[in-house]
Amino acid sequence: MSLSIRNQIPGTVASVTPGEVMATVKVRLTGGQEITAAITREAVRELGIEAGSAVRTLIKSTEVALATGAVEGLSIRNQIPGTVTEVATGGAMAGVKVAVAGGELTAAITRDAAEDLGLAAGSEVIALIKSTEIALAAS
Repeated sequence: MSLSIRNQIPGTVASVTPGEVMATVKVRLTGGQEITAAITREAVRELGIEAGSAVRTLIKSTEVALATGAVEGLSIRNQIPGTVTEVATGGAMAGVKVAVAGGELTAAITRDAAEDLGLAAGSEVIALIKSTEIALAAS
């Protein structure tokens, strides 16, 4: 199946913590980072997700925020360091490609934000992604 979601990084499920309706799934990405996805318990069951399962993390580029340094005091737990490889700006928006260990992320942010942050190839950034904005696909 082909998807329009550009951010697809493979990994292995490290743990599943079920709740009433939702579950948190910790995934160790191929680059070694750990990322948390919050998905429904039904999805966990239907996809057969358990510790050791191979999955792909799927993240829309509009759900990736960027910071130029470490961020504390924030509820967003997924903070992945990387290096900007490309910035493509348009009239209102910018597409920023970020090399991370084991893959690449694309962030769609406003052109003003990209300019205010001084983003350019070689810039060190932290990709911020809410766990509720990560989907998982069974591999």
